[in-house]
Amino acid sequence: MSQDRNALCCLILREQFGDLVSKIAKVLLKKGSCVLKYILAESALELKQVKKLLCLLIQHNIVTFHLNKKGLTEYTIHCDVIQWRLRFPRYIYCAKTLYGDAAELLVEDLLNKGQCLMSETVINITDKLNEALDASGHPRINAGLVKEKFENLAKTHFIQRCPNYIGKEVNDDSTVRQAPNEDELYMIPKMDIDGEVSRKRKRSTEGEVTPAKRSRTESREDQSEVPKDDGIYWRVNFERFHQHFRDQILVASAASKIDVKAGEVLRTFLRLCETKFSSATTTSCAMSVNEVFRALPKELFLTRHVLEMYMTMLCDDMNGMFTKVDEMSGGLYVVNFYKGLQEIAKAHLESAVQERFGSKCLRIFRVLLLKQHSKQKQIEDYAMISAKEAKELLYNMFSENFITLTEVSKTPDHAPSRTFYLFNVDIPQVARIVQQRCFKAVKNAMIRREAEVAEHKRVLDKKERVDAIVATLADSEQKEEIVQTISPPEQEQILKVKHTVRMLDLSETQIDDTLFVLQSYLQLSTQHNLENIAVKKKR
Repeated sequence: MSQDRNALCCLILREQFGDLVSKIAKVLLKKGSCVLKYILAESALELKQVKKLLCLLIQHNIVTFHLNKKGLTEYTIHCDVIQWRLRFPRYIYCAKTLYGDAAELLVEDLLNKGQCLMSETVINITDKLNEALDASGHPRINAGLVKEKFENLAKTHFIQRCPNYIGKEVNDDSTVRQAPNEDELYMIPKMDIDGEVSRKRKRSTEGEVTPAKRSRTESREDQSEVPKDDGIYWRVNFERFHQHFRDQILVASAASKIDVKAGEVLRTFLRLCETKFSSATTTSCAMSVNEVFRALPKELFLTRHVLEMYMTMLCDDMNGMFTKVDEMSGGLYVVNFYKGLQEIAKAHLESAVQERFGSKCLRIFRVLLLKQHSKQKQIEDYAMISAKEAKELLYNMFSENFITLTEVSKTPDHAPSRTFYLFNVDIPQVARIVQQRCFKAVKNAMIRREAEVAEHKRVLDKKERVDAIVATLADSEQKEEIVQTISPPEQEQILKVKHTVRMLDLSETQIDDTLFVLQSYLQLSTQHNLENIAVKKKR
């Protein structure tokens, strides 16, 4: 694991949870899986603190634990889950786009808490929505509506149950985790939720109650208010969101290559089979023309004949991403996610080559992508570049591992005069190089943003205090006097800092989009290689 990625993970945790959590994460990232005693020794923290911090990381699905061969509990940190915290706004917006405001608040609540009961989440979101509706004068809603959104998210696998935990004591006072049952991950518990009444209890003011009597009363109330779904915790299924993002990228690619209706045909196809296969598979399940035609939105006004024409165009123009596998039921089609993401990853890599080495290197890079193994003379002819310049450009890219060199000798002695030197592009290798540079770029952007805020902290704090005072005043003259306490140079400085921070946030988002494409491609590339090995073994 790269140092840049580890540093990025520590920065994210420090920004969201504080220095102590970042310290624990640094130990786990350095060591990998380790026991509690090692974490205590390396972090130099108290046992009580370490236990609380580990519980926090487990609550947010960042750390998991298991028993090793010696029977001790080992804790393992997951870099992917930490990195995905940068995409929280994207997950929330996706839920809002698909299912509305209630689903947006549900996903946001689960992301902020890590793990939560369905009943608690539904009632909390119902109370929030009703507070907003009361303030705007609209009628209140019932918890059944929010529960329906929760069920829709679980039905489409955007949220899932957490693994069950057994309270079995082991050597270091931890618990043992059961293996999750895939069939029960998305099963909604049968229960009625009354969302009209808030769960917050109001204390009685009739008469004085002694502390001992109050504690006994509250304990009985707590026991009576144990939710029916106690022990069934839910969390966000990040892989399902990533699957949706991947589908959106493929749909946008089809729409840009052909037209918008072709993109909608592909979107309908992917929506029909979105929960029928794992996100790690390289191809989708086969769907017939009849199924796609029945599921098409009516506003597209596509006839059966026009639909078949669009599916034929997708087969011809998408570089093997969309293929026909059988003639039954009017034709069976599948989507090859590996080939689709490979083409999109190539476009990102070409952009990186152009920005780093220039347009002439991009021409050479594209020649190698098209022709595969090529000699230097062939590259000079295809790219129309002089021999001296081509040699220099090839060496620049070769020195940074953007291209590879294969030696094919005519004789066993490998003499240079009797050896062919063939250049090639190893796409997964280049994707990993660009991925590491993306980690470093996001880390640098976060450090720069922290430095900007720290440098102008006094002015920003003053602006916050002024805004808070102005919000409490009703007189416009007093507001104007308070606002004028910030001088014009300070206002200009505040605007400049906000613009810089906004641009850095935007750069983090755009780099993360590139990271998502490259990571998805590398994951499918590994799976594709494993499938090829399995096929060869069967033969």
